[in-house]
Amino acid sequence: MCLIHVIYIPAIAIDYKVGKGLVLELNRFSAVNKYRVERWCYLHHLKLAAWLIRCWIYLIHNSYVPYTCEIGEGTVFGYKGIGLVIHSDSKIGKNCVIGTNVTIGGGTSGCHHRIEEFDKIRQHVPVIGNGVSIATGAKILGPIVIGENAVIGANAVVLCDIPRNTVWGGCQPDRLEKENCWRIEK
Repeated sequence: MCLIHVIYIPAIAIDYKVGKGLVLELNRFSAVNKYRVERWCYLHHLKLAAWLIRCWIYLIHNSYVPYTCEIGEGTVFGYKGIGLVIHSDSKIGKNCVIGTNVTIGGGTSGCHHRIEEFDKIRQHVPVIGNGVSIATGAKILGPIVIGENAVIGANAVVLCDIPRNTVWGGCQPDRLEKENCWRIEK
């Protein structure tokens, strides 16, 4: 018998056929969609199920996306989230784009440049605002805040606060002005 059932989870409605099972159908989802199911399980006190999905994300996508971090709706991971590492206490805003091999983690920040308006939302781990784009290989470390609509270039190592609506790139990220966004010279 091939009955179609619908399991409703607030973030995602999952259709599956009895016999095929839920596991085969969830493989079509990226790591962020699996995270949403994982988070739903955690918030509804199904911690074993959340832990199993976290392990599944690690095995399938080689990513660590814990159910305790907060990721806003509309956020997407490049290439289904290959190689992501996100700190368990991090907060990521809505409609962000995060590339592959990105690390968003805690640690101590060696930078003394802090933006005072961010002090009320600062934590011991990165807080990323809405609409932020983080390119492949970027590392965001320490108790910093990334402002809304900021763009962080590939392989940037960010240790300081980033103001909103700016573009940053390089190993020790520099703010890229409009004149040199196409041709970067020092």
